[in-house]
Amino acid sequence: MISRRDILRVAASGLFLRAVPVRSAQTKTIQRVRDATLRHVESMRFRDQPFGRYRYADGMAEPTLYSSTYAAMTRGLYRDLDTLTRAERREWVAYFQSHQDDDGLYRDPRIFGAGWYKDDPEWCGRRHLTCHVLTALTCLGAVASKPLRMLEPFYDEARLIAWLEARDWSRVDFVGNEVLNLGTLLQYARDFQKHPRAAAAMRLMLDWLARHHMNPETGLWGSIDVNAPKGLSRTVMGAYHFWLLFFYDRAPIPHAGAAVMQVLRTQQADGGFGCGVHGPASSACEDIDSIDPLARLLSPGTQRRDDILAALRRAEPHVLAMQNDDGGFVWIRGTAFSYGHPLMAAGKDASGMFPTWFRTLSLAYLGKALPDSMAGRFNWHFHNAPGIQFWLSGKPEP
Repeated sequence: MISRRDILRVAASGLFLRAVPVRSAQTKTIQRVRDATLRHVESMRFRDQPFGRYRYADGMAEPTLYSSTYAAMTRGLYRDLDTLTRAERREWVAYFQSHQDDDGLYRDPRIFGAGWYKDDPEWCGRRHLTCHVLTALTCLGAVASKPLRMLEPFYDEARLIAWLEARDWSRVDFVGNEVLNLGTLLQYARDFQKHPRAAAAMRLMLDWLARHHMNPETGLWGSIDVNAPKGLSRTVMGAYHFWLLFFYDRAPIPHAGAAVMQVLRTQQADGGFGCGVHGPASSACEDIDSIDPLARLLSPGTQRRDDILAALRRAEPHVLAMQNDDGGFVWIRGTAFSYGHPLMAAGKDASGMFPTWFRTLSLAYLGKALPDSMAGRFNWHFHNAPGIQFWLSGKPEP
């Protein structure tokens, strides 16, 4: 069986760049972080091509659609998309729309068919890319051109339940991605494309998740042993993806009090989260998978409120320490990282577009939860599409 660690390959040797010196988090201000990040994102743009083409990391010879979504989402958070001209915005939107298949999903021919995109798996294939593109389009003020026809089978109650039951719940960290991808597409079809059957399918999915493969004592899903550190990390990572569907629909989180206690257990001494599922230390993924739910569940009645606040405050300098002097961020400090394809890889301590976006998003959530923090001094902007990047009022009560 291929493990998530095998697929999210973190190499210890440098591949493309020498290590980049890091400015101490203590010397940073949010304005400096913003300016440096946006400079890095701009440096990844192909200026000799139509607008919206971005490379993943320094030295990449070709753009990827994923990298373009990371650029749009990061610039959107930092309120930088207002600087676009109408022509630039049109070109960028057209670039995304040109990659939509007739079934409604998006495809990047540069990466699909190779690496772990070869067989278009449900956890990381076209559904995953499509969720990113839909958020990027929302940031740019556009809606997908074609309907999401691939959803038609899932409007049938029996087929949707059969699909949920067929997931491998012993690998809940993978299942979390699979379910989030499908649920995000259902929410988008309901809210942005006004499909008449998407709302019922989404209600069914949330109701099913609240009653199946859920442990009331932990508030988590799946059968992995949460007493083992990596088992806890993998289970929280899976739950984070399910919770996003509940948060977007403002639905109550099942057994939220128990879940908070488990998420708090994933924090390490350096302020990061997780037990090295992806490598020798906390990854950008493990960090946001705990930061996001803690930030969203922070309300006056939340159990362990003081503990959540303390955990989030410890997390901010850890996230900032992942920024390089070039303005980009690393997946894990001291390692190289390949996101499943040679065109989406960065060397040891080199910046990559995926971690740059994901760690910026972590800062945005920290800022929302901690208005008196450094990150809280910036007025983060959320365009609020379903998926990973949104911040809605009316958070569910524990």
